[in-house]
Amino acid sequence: MSPDLELVHTRQDESFRAWVHDYPHSVAKWHFHPEYEVHVIRASTGKFFVGDFIGNFEPGNLVLTGPNLPHNWISDDGADANVPSRDLVLQFSREAVDRMVAAFAELSPMLAMLDQASRGLQFPNALGIGITPFMQSLSIAHGARRVALLMSVLEELISCSERRLLAGPSYDVNAQRYLSSTINQVLSYIQQNLSGNLRETDVAELSGMSVSSFTRFFKRHTGCTFIQYQNRLRLNEACELLMCTDLSVTDVCFRVGFNNVSNFNRQFLAQKGMPPSRFRALHRLNEVSHQEHRAAA
Repeated sequence: MSPDLELVHTRQDESFRAWVHDYPHSVAKWHFHPEYEVHVIRASTGKFFVGDFIGNFEPGNLVLTGPNLPHNWISDDGADANVPSRDLVLQFSREAVDRMVAAFAELSPMLAMLDQASRGLQFPNALGIGITPFMQSLSIAHGARRVALLMSVLEELISCSERRLLAGPSYDVNAQRYLSSTINQVLSYIQQNLSGNLRETDVAELSGMSVSSFTRFFKRHTGCTFIQYQNRLRLNEACELLMCTDLSVTDVCFRVGFNNVSNFNRQFLAQKGMPPSRFRALHRLNEVSHQEHRAAA
């Protein structure tokens, strides 16, 4: 079974991504991405898959995967069960690592660990439970606090000698054989043309399918419709522009590919629970509060 490509979105003002997700989730499937990933299970039990490895997991399960190594965690609770905040995830690129090591020679031992991660590394559950508070705090931290928490997580991983290699030595991590699959070509095409006039009929034609077949195919692989997926990516980019630039809401709307401000506001409200202007105002209030707190400390 060919794994699906996950498009990891790292904000312009951040060098890595840290987040929490429930189960089920659109990325909780057999998938891969070019970034390294530290993955901690906070709740539930089940089976996990890394390359050609299959194992059991429970709370505290801690795995580091390397670039383009397929992985997945399936809870025993069943497809209809919901596990809030099951997964704690940290994702970073090789370029980010190289910049860190260049700036801080003390981090050079991390390189050997990351080389091993090409096959996947499992750490003791006790360590996973121990770093869970760091990972949870990292997902909501801002500014220099994120860097301090990242260093804490990396220090625990680097200093742990109980590392278990997962995928077999002959397992072939060749992203090209995955990227050639139809769904990954479709996802890459959507990402590259997000700001343009993307129509499902055109993408279906490029994929060599009828619209009805493509609709079923896309929903099966992504868990949502073509429009829902497209809007989700556009709104993610809109959030970044609202937080990191002074562009007006109207400019942000057209920059990310919406051609109607009313529709943009409606979609943003549905996904974020507030209009874009309120989102920006609250984000700036949070930034000011954080700076005042640091100044008073």
